[in-house]
Order: sequence, then structure tokens, then C-alpha cells
Amino acid sequence: MPGGVIYQIYPRSFADSNGDGVGDLPGLTSKLDYLQWLGVDVIWSSPTFPSPNADWGYDVADYCAVHPDLGTVDDLDALIAGARRRSIEVWLDLVPNHTSDQHPWFAEHPEYYVWAKGIPNDWRSVFTGKTAWRLDKRFDRRYLHQFTPEQPDLDWWADAVRDEFDRILRFWFDRGVAGFRIDVAHGLINDKLLRDGREYMRERPEAHEIFARWQEVAREYDPKPTLMGETYVSLDKLTAYYEHLDLAQNFDFCRAEFELDELRPIVEQTMREIPENRVPIWFGSNHDHSRMATRWGKGDERRHRAALFLLLTLPGWAILYQGDEIALADGKVPKSRVTDSARPPRDPERTPLPWTPSGEEWRDPWLPLTNTSRNVADQRDDPGSTLHYTRQLIEQRRQLADDGYETLPSSDGVWAYRRGERTCVLNMTDASAKHEGRTLEPWQGLIL
Repeated sequence: MPGGVIYQIYPRSFADSNGDGVGDLPGLTSKLDYLQWLGVDVIWSSPTFPSPNADWGYDVADYCAVHPDLGTVDDLDALIAGARRRSIEVWLDLVPNHTSDQHPWFAEHPEYYVWAKGIPNDWRSVFTGKTAWRLDKRFDRRYLHQFTPEQPDLDWWADAVRDEFDRILRFWFDRGVAGFRIDVAHGLINDKLLRDGREYMRERPEAHEIFARWQEVAREYDPKPTLMGETYVSLDKLTAYYEHLDLAQNFDFCRAEFELDELRPIVEQTMREIPENRVPIWFGSNHDHSRMATRWGKGDERRHRAALFLLLTLPGWAILYQGDEIALADGKVPKSRVTDSARPPRDPERTPLPWTPSGEEWRDPWLPLTNTSRNVADQRDDPGSTLHYTRQLIEQRRQLADDGYETLPSSDGVWAYRRGERTCVLNMTDASAKHEGRTLEPWQGLIL
């Protein structure tokens, strides 16, 4: 499978079509020409399903509908059709580990969920740090919630749950959805005996059986939709997820500091261990992690461009999170406006994308838009902007070989690697550097 560029959209913060302060699907559709101009191959949208928003869409109340804040199923159909006309695929975010406690299943099919009498083990909620078991007085039993108490975990040992998700996959594949990013893929199924230890709550080998089953569903379609896992595991455990997933997200890469000595070993190990029939995927930020311009760029646009260079010249797939292309930094969200239940809150990386210098396209947005100095309109008018730099990199990456990576000898602070017949050289220091007689400015990348 050749690599491409995935553009992740957090729909509430991408583009607002009706002035209610919430981004929506018609707004996204209105920006398809921009995304085509940028050169992306895939749009991956964070959840579009109906939700009470205890975890902003990751608490799903209906897997076969669209949240009214975002539009309708017809709007999603229009997005898919418009993207297809521009040779862009649309992938959705599937949230199979848990539902909302407002999903009809929780009342009508309690057997779909994980229950225990009392507190059976030491499992802790990722969000609260307290026990992951909450009492439900209806049954005088406790249900498992790895995240918020409003997100009860599904019991993937139940055949009925597996059947439901076969139906859900087919519902969206029939509508033209070309892939799914699978939320919490590494935590999908729990130990059947509910034994103590985090290793029994997550990263269970039985998850791979579920992914294999989903691949069978996907193979009913031509072209086959892509299954990409949110595989929040260490690099030494990542390869196993490639057996039945097309793409497994590399979080060691994302969480590393933007330092040569940290990132190069991760890339080299990934390239050594990835199966021959799979390709890697790289990203530096998303809706859960501080924006790349803040964490890797540290406010220096040259550093951010160096990060873009690395991301877009490594082999395989690359994910750009909305705003990466303009070096958008995390937004400022006062305590009074914090919406997120996680700690620390993830609101700063979810603030709206500025399209114009005034930001007037966002009227009273759901999260504050406090800085519009970096915006799409200004950068599109400036050929020397980071936006144009990103677009040029995307064009150049199409000239690189689909496979192959080899680290080359280089001076201190310089990362040189062969991609097919081309060589990529990146200076990852604040000083000028040399590579084979060529001078590299601080944080400069070149394709030779």
C-alpha cells in the first residue's frame, strides 16, 4: 500500500457554515478546494456521530447517524461525494471501545457491556485516576469505564457486540466511507477473568481477532477500505498490530522530543521491524496531543518547518493535523472556558482554525479564538509562507520512492537518509552545518 498524506480534521473547530460557533460538515465541504490545492489524499474526521459530548464525540449515542451540531447524514454523503470528485478519500473515527451511557444499548442491552459485582480489580480510569468501576443502581452492579463514567466499556467477548459492529462498518462502507481510524484500538477488549493489572485491561491479544474479522468485512468492498488503529503502545509492541490493521499509529514517534538522538532510533527501528506488506505512518500532533508548532517547533517557525520536512519525507503515510500546515500553535483557553474532562485538558490543541486575519468567520466559537496572526488567507497570499512550504513538500514527496529508507553518514546534528534515488538531509540544530560540502542553514531540510 503506497503512502499518502492524511489531513486530520476536528470538525467542531475546522469551518463553521452557519455562524453558530461550531464547525460542521457543510463547512468542511466548503473547504474541499483548499484541501485539494494543499494536496492531501485523505480526510480523517474526528467523530461525527450523535453524542452528549461528555468527551466531545468520543461518547457515541448512535453509530449510524450524524450529530445535529455537525449536520445530517445527507451532509456527510455530500462531503464524501465532493471529496471523491477531487480524488480525496474520507475516513471516519470509529469509537468501538465504549459508548455513551445515553446510547440506547446501555438501557436496552446491558449484556453488551462489562459488568462486575463490587470492584473486581485494580483497574483505573485514564481520565479520573480512580477506580474504573461505577455503580449502576438499576442492577446493583458496577460497569467498567476506562475513560469518563459516562463512557461504559463494551464487552467484546459478546458475539452480539461483534455482530453490531459488522453492521455499523457495512452501513458506512455502503455510503462511501473509505476507511476508519479505530479509537483505543489497543484497549478494545479486556481480560475475560478481570484480573488485576493494567496489562489485563488493555493490549490483549484477542483484539487482533476482532481486527481480522473487520478486514473480512472490508474485503467485501472494492477498493477495500483502510483500517487505521490508534495503537497507543510502545514501539516494541507495535508490529503485532500490523498483522490485521492496515496502519498502526506510531505514538513513540509522536511523543518523542524533536531531537535527532530521540527520533532517528525510532524511525530506524520502525523500518527494520515493520512487515514487508505494510508501511509506517508518522504524525507529530493530533486532537489529543499539543500541536506540532508548540511542542516540536517551540515557537520557532524554522523548527516547525524542519518537523514538517521530516514528517513529509519519511516513507509511508503522514498525518497533518489541521493547522500544522500554517504552523498554528496551541490556543489559549482560560479556566472558565475549559470543556475537556481529561487532565490536563486537551482544549488548547482543539481551538478553531483561523481562516482570515480577522477571524470573523468564527462568531462566538465554542472554544476561544484568541490569535489569528497565523491564518490561511494571509499565508495563501504569501509564496514564502509555511503553508506554501507544506504544499511544496507534499508535491515533492510524490517524487520519492514508495518504499525504502537508509540512514546515511552525516555530521553531528544532521540527519541524512536515502529515499530511493533521492537523499533527504535535515539540519536539526540552531547553527549552520555541512553535508558533503553543502551548507545547511539552521533547521533547513533539502531533498537532493
